[in-house]
Amino acid sequence: MNTHQRLSMGLLLLAAWLMGVPVKAQVRLQPLFTDNMVLQQQVEAPVWGEARPGYTVRVETSWDHQVYVTTADAGGRFMVKVATPKAGGPYDITLWEAKNGKQRGKAVTLHNVMIGEVWLCGGQSNMQMEVEWGRVKNFEEEVRQAENHPNIRLLHVQTTAAATPQTTLRAVDGGWQVCSSQSVKLFSAAGYFFGRELEQALQVPIGLIESCLGSTFAEPWVSAGALRQMPYFDKAIEKVASMPTDSLAREERYRHDLDEWNLRVAQADGNVSYANGHHTLLYNKDFAKAERWTDIQVPGLFEDQLKDRYGAFDGLVWYRRTVEIPAEWAGKDLMLRLGAIDDDDVTFFNGVEVGTHLGVAFNREYLVPAALVKAGKNEVAVRLHDTGGLGGFYSKEMRVELAGANRQASLPLAGTWQFLASMDEKDMPFYPTNLNRDTNVPAALYNGMIHPLTPFALRGAIWYQGESSVGRAYQYRELLPVLINDWHSRFTTPGDEFPFYIVQLANHMTPQTDPAEESTWAELREAQLKVSQTMKNSGLATAIDIGEAADIHPKNKQEVGRRLGLVARAKTYGEQVEYAGPQYEGYRQEGQFIRIFFSHADGLQAAGETLKGFVVAGPDRKFHWAEAKISGNTVVVSSPEVDFPVAVRYAWANNPDCNLFNAAGLPATPFRTDEWPGLSINNY
Repeated sequence: MNTHQRLSMGLLLLAAWLMGVPVKAQVRLQPLFTDNMVLQQQVEAPVWGEARPGYTVRVETSWDHQVYVTTADAGGRFMVKVATPKAGGPYDITLWEAKNGKQRGKAVTLHNVMIGEVWLCGGQSNMQMEVEWGRVKNFEEEVRQAENHPNIRLLHVQTTAAATPQTTLRAVDGGWQVCSSQSVKLFSAAGYFFGRELEQALQVPIGLIESCLGSTFAEPWVSAGALRQMPYFDKAIEKVASMPTDSLAREERYRHDLDEWNLRVAQADGNVSYANGHHTLLYNKDFAKAERWTDIQVPGLFEDQLKDRYGAFDGLVWYRRTVEIPAEWAGKDLMLRLGAIDDDDVTFFNGVEVGTHLGVAFNREYLVPAALVKAGKNEVAVRLHDTGGLGGFYSKEMRVELAGANRQASLPLAGTWQFLASMDEKDMPFYPTNLNRDTNVPAALYNGMIHPLTPFALRGAIWYQGESSVGRAYQYRELLPVLINDWHSRFTTPGDEFPFYIVQLANHMTPQTDPAEESTWAELREAQLKVSQTMKNSGLATAIDIGEAADIHPKNKQEVGRRLGLVARAKTYGEQVEYAGPQYEGYRQEGQFIRIFFSHADGLQAAGETLKGFVVAGPDRKFHWAEAKISGNTVVVSSPEVDFPVAVRYAWANNPDCNLFNAAGLPATPFRTDEWPGLSINNY
């Protein structure tokens, strides 16, 4: 080839590249369709991708040597639906372009394709918790044993938020992975153990798609169209939809919106002024009144300590304390180390802002300029924005120290502070959205992590989420069904059924000591139970006995997966196995007693000498610890302090001490017989 020919060829290659058309064009597929994948058995399974516009695309499946033919549209997109057989494999799927009856370009062949059962694993951090990162129970042995399950296949969707529904899927490691000691380490532990339970029971290949993200609400996982059924989300949806497509423009828009939000909040709160990007503390009369403040222990979560006074408060709260600064430190730079704060903070030293940060996963370390430091009494104040769930300080190592000095030249800050709730979240303007960093906004994760999967063929979904939604438990009763219906409408499923199985929130935080404890966690569990009972093809795996007081990510994900597997085996696959613990069905008043009736109640038993976890109230609505006794398949409840009982609650606390099980060893689901207003009902 001479110089002129080489130049001409180079220009042609460049032109082809610029137009996005490969010189040797071939079918291009999403990461949903790779070697090692699993297709749902016995369905018309959609397979899609891209080819040259107007070209014929042929798809051949090795299990029956059937050839499916379609034509790429003007945008180069194509889709065929292939008839899948009963579970088995491995198989091949071959795809190629054709023009005028002749193959054009190179064929693409997917190898080691299995036919089996495919499940979507969704939710927040307890679904995201990886086998390795979470150091699950018996971690080392579980990793070794993963080598024994090559017929489990794993697809991990990469975190992607978007303002509009996306068609391009981003997958970790480029696509499907065969289960092994390496691939399982970074996969959802709850999802993997669920898949393992199914594989062992059904003896078929299992495909697991992980699409989840920690600290997320439910609404980011729902499409904007579905969310519009709930007017509560209208403003937030509009903000997301109006986001610029360019990342730099989004960042500029966010900074403008954040500046406006800070000004509006400062004006409404009245305790700070805001100008030129900085807050200044206003020592107005209302803010300074000592009687408005109450003592609180730091570190700690204010909902745990002050629930009788504030309940499940979300919004702006204040912490303050005085620090005695030695004379030799006066006029010198200090370092303020506050550790992790839940959620957002603006921190002041003697009334001047010294630092601010958004998000709980960050250790606050703020420089205090020398000009602010005086000998004697100095004030540290923190305005904390708790956006939902729990709020407070986490670090026992909080301190103030000379900048650049070793830790010996420091003063501890843990201990007694003063606390003031300032502004309820429902009275605050919607927080500005930055899709460059903020994934926890309505529809954003659906757009980036669910929509690109549709209309893939699934058997169903498992769901572990709710910790971030406890402040809006009553709303959750409506929102979760919207999510379920939304997903059902978008995936291909056998018989148009969409099983959706929910992990009920595990026990967590300070163990219950007060029989009258109110709990947003209990309200969220109740919402999950109601959804599982009223939505077609839904079910519940109760985890009230396997949580951990000090860790929101309990290690026993094996039992979570096993219980989800039991629900699926019974409700989806028709096995005759017990899949639920005792569930409340009704009650009858019998004088000074109340008799509680349960389903799934064969072999009711207490894990211990006496039943625990029951409380009872009379018409005064004051709860007392109850005496509870098993009577056949019922429980009879009473209290010497309640002459005429009208309401019973069981395991109604963040972390209840409860021990009712059935013969299958499954725990009773928390419940209440009353419908008295709860803590979170006013947050929706």
